Amino acid sequence: MTHTLVLTPLRLEAAAVRRGLPDAQVIRTGMGRERSVDAATRRRVLATGAVAVAGVAGAVDDTLRPGDVVVATEVRTEEGHIRACPSATLLANAVRARGLHAVCGPVLSADRVIGASEREGLRAAGVVAVDMESAWLAATAGERPLAVLRVVVDAPGRRLLDPRTLVAGTKALGALYRAAPALAVWARATGPHTVLLAGPRSFCAGVERAIEIVERALEQRGAPIYVRKQIVHNVHVVGELEQRGAVFVEELDDVPDGATVVFSAHGVSPQVKRTAAERGLDVIDATCPLVNKVHAEARTYAKMGKTIVLVGHDGHEEVEGTMGEAPESIRLVETLEDLERLQVDDPEQVAYLTQTTLSVDDTQHVVDALRDRFPRLTGPRSADICYATSNRQDALKAVARESDVVLVVGSVNSSNSVRLVEVSQKEGTPAYLIDDENDLDPAWLHGTRTIGLTAGASAPERLVRRVIDELAGLGPVEVEDRTVATESIQFNLPREVV
Repeated sequence: MTHTLVLTPLRLEAAAVRRGLPDAQVIRTGMGRERSVDAATRRRVLATGAVAVAGVAGAVDDTLRPGDVVVATEVRTEEGHIRACPSATLLANAVRARGLHAVCGPVLSADRVIGASEREGLRAAGVVAVDMESAWLAATAGERPLAVLRVVVDAPGRRLLDPRTLVAGTKALGALYRAAPALAVWARATGPHTVLLAGPRSFCAGVERAIEIVERALEQRGAPIYVRKQIVHNVHVVGELEQRGAVFVEELDDVPDGATVVFSAHGVSPQVKRTAAERGLDVIDATCPLVNKVHAEARTYAKMGKTIVLVGHDGHEEVEGTMGEAPESIRLVETLEDLERLQVDDPEQVAYLTQTTLSVDDTQHVVDALRDRFPRLTGPRSADICYATSNRQDALKAVARESDVVLVVGSVNSSNSVRLVEVSQKEGTPAYLIDDENDLDPAWLHGTRTIGLTAGASAPERLVRRVIDELAGLGPVEVEDRTVATESIQFNLPREVV
């Protein structure tokens, strides 16, 4: 907090912040618009780093209670002046890490106490809290990073002089003391950053195809369209398709007779296909063509009488679908330890296949060990690990070597996204998996100046841009592309939606 200025309007607020941040530069500015404007003018010369405004506030959002923390996404005045606080999410996450309830949203500053009836109108305008200083104190920051942290002291509908407000005030000041260290966590993450964008990243051809299949089915057949499992492993993609009328189910039992059902990009077993046909379901298969290739290889090796060693993760939908092609012939192996326990009837008749979204390096170690144990091992003509997975891992390796930290945009159930985190860690660079900018923890950025950024094959590119925008709230951001390959592959759509 050496170069961070914390402005607090009241003496009690300043005392609470100083207790929580004993090494911070905390200045009491006085209450109200006039004192805040004067303080901003006089204190601006002291602001050589990030600037924070901290204190108590009145709740507008009727879900807030005394002691809840509001982190402003912007501060407004009744005259229409707006100052953005673009790194609010990062600060709010630091507050939540301290066990406090925190919400983000606009805060309105007024030169008078805002009563209950006025707060109802502000609520409709999206305001979550009101105070009497933040918007004017924000001018202290100039172009520097700004944070506004306010703790609720009175709930909507309660008179300011209500006796209960005295009790709430004590609770609010206690919460302000507990939340104050989050300002240090946020401030240590501020400053200029270089973002290295790994390329390729985000959607691959198989994912684009699967999403388009569901979209076309909705357009042509109308909602609802049922999808067995998640069409691709990303919460944003699934949520957006749900809003358009897609219904995601775990098994076909949840699909009404005669309805349209889409099989996900990860593929299904022959048994699932037979069940769908027996029930007369209108089936559209969105299985990635590269996964279908692995299924075909499994059938071929099984017909040849070979024991098939499938390198993959137990429970993953792609693995379940592949194993369903020849359940009596396939043995699943995840690690070298699994391989040591593997027993086969005829060591001369062994083949291998791999899940398409694995780590290239880890898989090669297992395959090499398989060859050592079974010299006559048979495998596919080309690697089963898909081009998109390989390209994204190669791109991230190049970026990780130049970065202080790596952020991977993707969902926790996305195998290829999780593998990207592992790839970075093996390069010696800490990495974190995030669904979007709301998962960012400012503590990850302490002491960093170069941030590697990529996205798994099922994560939309727009999420990457949102992460960059959030990082820009911490200071100037320079974005550099690091592209190691160009992808031009496209897959045809199934005839059912053409």
